[in-house]
Amino acid sequence: MTARHDLAPPVLLRGGHVIGADGPVRADVLVAAGSIVAVGTDLAVPAEATTLDCGERFVLPGLVDAHSHAGSLVFDESVQRALLRQGVTTIVTGQDGVGPAPGDGSYAARYFGAIDGPHPTYRGDGIAGLLATYDRSTPVNVATLVPAGTVRHAVMGDDPSAAGPAQLEAMRALVRQGLLDGAVGLATGLDYVPGLFADADEIAALAAESAAVGGTYVTHMRGGYEANAAVGIDEVVRIVRAVGGHAHVSHLHAPVDLALAELARAEADGAPLSFDAYPYSRGCTILSMLLLPAALARPGTDDLAVALGSDEGRAAVRAAVLERVLGRADLGSGWAEQITLSHVPAPAFHALQGRTLEQAAAVTGTDPVDLALDVLVASGSQVTVVMRVPHPRTPDELAALFRSGGHTGGSDGIFVGTHPHPRAYGTFARYLGDYARAGLLTWWEAQQHLSALPAELFRLGQRGTVGPGWTADLVVVDPAGVRSRSTYDEPRRLAEGIDDVLVAGVPVLSDGALTHATPGVGLRRTAPSRPGGAHAGGR
Repeated sequence: MTARHDLAPPVLLRGGHVIGADGPVRADVLVAAGSIVAVGTDLAVPAEATTLDCGERFVLPGLVDAHSHAGSLVFDESVQRALLRQGVTTIVTGQDGVGPAPGDGSYAARYFGAIDGPHPTYRGDGIAGLLATYDRSTPVNVATLVPAGTVRHAVMGDDPSAAGPAQLEAMRALVRQGLLDGAVGLATGLDYVPGLFADADEIAALAAESAAVGGTYVTHMRGGYEANAAVGIDEVVRIVRAVGGHAHVSHLHAPVDLALAELARAEADGAPLSFDAYPYSRGCTILSMLLLPAALARPGTDDLAVALGSDEGRAAVRAAVLERVLGRADLGSGWAEQITLSHVPAPAFHALQGRTLEQAAAVTGTDPVDLALDVLVASGSQVTVVMRVPHPRTPDELAALFRSGGHTGGSDGIFVGTHPHPRAYGTFARYLGDYARAGLLTWWEAQQHLSALPAELFRLGQRGTVGPGWTADLVVVDPAGVRSRSTYDEPRRLAEGIDDVLVAGVPVLSDGALTHATPGVGLRRTAPSRPGGAHAGGR
């Protein structure tokens, strides 16, 4: 059911509290024609307005998932429900350098099918065509970055060579057009094929296009994270200093002291960075990226099966896998116990989902390397895994990172498969429950980091504040009851404590259930001006 916000009746959110810098303040909120009309007490309310009794709950601006993999799955009601029950009203997609556009969507479906899933309707027409698929067809808003890996693949395929002048200009033209179509910036995935083939000069040339129009350069950094995060941040700083603009680090996970020190160093070097992070210590990605050398990780090929076709070939691949995992800062000698199979589409191995590679190898009577290779071949490399880091961080440690001025909330949530990482269903509820309610963050900090800052950073229009003139993307939160229920054993359990959500003034979640209204849109990057302050423009 489509829903035009300009035709929806006014809504009065009565009896709640809005969040100010000094804490919650009792206030009613009146919305009409997609915008907030008034905030306060004793408001003049139109006779035709409907009333939502907030019952002492908090009224927050809609939350922004700054790193989402739901762009192709957001049409699925189970995904919509999972997002809205966490208070997420806007997602930023095109992450890790891979997305449907530009092109016909086949590359992203082939390579990131186990992460993003296939888009049900997009078949071309670039970023403009992709954004159009979201207009009035989903209850949440969707913004996208121009995915640099998809751009490189469109021009060069899987060629690992450095881009020549003509190829680089062709890539720049695709990025430029995507930004003209409304993309909010550029995204790279420098551990993925073909993004890992791009050197810093190539990336800088593409990032310059984004910087020229006020877009954000977003990067899954090169060389891993954890203890090796400094290497990736150093490259980001060099790119920003070369072309200007702003950069944002995807899913920053590293020892907290190291991460804070590197962020401070970047700022001192003239390149202050923002970043997204999630309140979990374990990560999730495609197994081929973790284990395989780039030459065997090309999507949609039988390269791996061919390489394993002889005893000598299998021995060589095994040696390459062991060298790779033992040399990774986020894995090491315990790698097989750290990696849990999440999504395995091959029927012969489907029952192994939820087991570590060590456990799965024991069950099948093989060893972890051979098992992993067999699973990848049988599944066409469409395998995702949950990865435990060597030294998990506590909530107290993570809170120090989340209080950092450049932090935004990003779930990196993956909805594909039967045993996903619980972050897809719990990130934002965990922020609000385990951090804000627990006092590790103030409610004001939570609101700023999960809504206001990402809305400003990605130029998402008049979002991120509960005030007159701002878009009426609103979330009603029970501060005592909000909590994540998803776990590693039961990752699909829905969050609790958020039962009422409006997008553009239209109720999309009521009493915890979808209303089936679809007022969401594909968000096009806006001009940097906001009511009452700098940055971001109109809806």
